[in-house]
Amino acid sequence: MFSLNDKVIYPGHGVAKVVRILEKCIAGKPTQFFELHLMSKDMTVLVPVCNLSVIGVRKISSSDFIQDIFNMLAVPIKIAENTEGLPVNWNKRNKDYQAKLRSGDLLEISKIYKTLKLISARKELSFGEKYLLQQTEGLLVEEIALVYNSEEDSALECLRSALSKNQMFSSL
Repeated sequence: MFSLNDKVIYPGHGVAKVVRILEKCIAGKPTQFFELHLMSKDMTVLVPVCNLSVIGVRKISSSDFIQDIFNMLAVPIKIAENTEGLPVNWNKRNKDYQAKLRSGDLLEISKIYKTLKLISARKELSFGEKYLLQQTEGLLVEEIALVYNSEEDSALECLRSALSKNQMFSSL
């Protein structure tokens, strides 16, 4: 469970801070809520405590897990691995990507980022792909910066540096 002023990850939106814990009466039944203020957006959400896991609100990743993400980004992938199981149609792929974003799973978000960076190294990305690349990069950078207590610019540099260690990107 989270406490007041804890920083958490709200899936698809990034880092949020628990600003209040309140109770409201819903359908005649008292329900506890976390009021989360999203750090990168001027947005506040109320999340029922009983729905935290369903929504996917989670603790901030550990530095060890972030290092695992960097290691995964540095490992080359085969084209077959990259496209296997992915729909050919962009709309279907995007639907799959959006579901993974909403899950809040940092590893899945990293895989989307890696795939889109690989595609961008080979061809011009569509508008939708560019937007998704920016979105995934932003989510990754925000959490990396928080975990390492650094500025987002240096977190972005670390992220891109990890990806540049991947031989596939340096040879394209």
